[in-house]
Amino acid sequence: MLTTTATDEKTVLTRLTALCARRECCQGELLQKMRRWGVEEEVQARVMQYLTVHCFVDDERYARAFVTDKLLYNRWGRVKTDMALRAKGISEDIRRRVLAAVSDSDYTEQLRPLLERKARQLTGEAPYARRNKLLRFAVQRGYTIDQARSCIDRMMGDTGTDPYDC
Repeated sequence: MLTTTATDEKTVLTRLTALCARRECCQGELLQKMRRWGVEEEVQARVMQYLTVHCFVDDERYARAFVTDKLLYNRWGRVKTDMALRAKGISEDIRRRVLAAVSDSDYTEQLRPLLERKARQLTGEAPYARRNKLLRFAVQRGYTIDQARSCIDRMMGDTGTDPYDC
């Protein structure tokens, strides 16, 4: 735990600038870290102001990187990503702007392979049960019900038969 004398403020600032230089951070993460270290609120405010003015911290830049990473690597949907950003303390205005920049087709492009892989795992299931399990799986990954239904419908075809039905 750090104490907050004048020299320790410099130490806190040094540690946080080094952290921000290595990876993207949001203000909420840094404030939480300083609280854990026991840094006084005045010092927290001065440090955050310095980090913001000198572009070490930018919540919108962080949110853009976070959304891109969660979509491409974790294959999260819009709902789950929004909840994670909210938990990080990103403002609603920034969340809305950043999430709106990603098109529905980008989400669908990531959802379809997930559902196809999951459908192959569900062998021996009745078509109705398989469809419900796929729908629940997609919703748990943060996709909307409409996105999941349309993707499942396209995957199963217009006839309603499951191409993975063994």
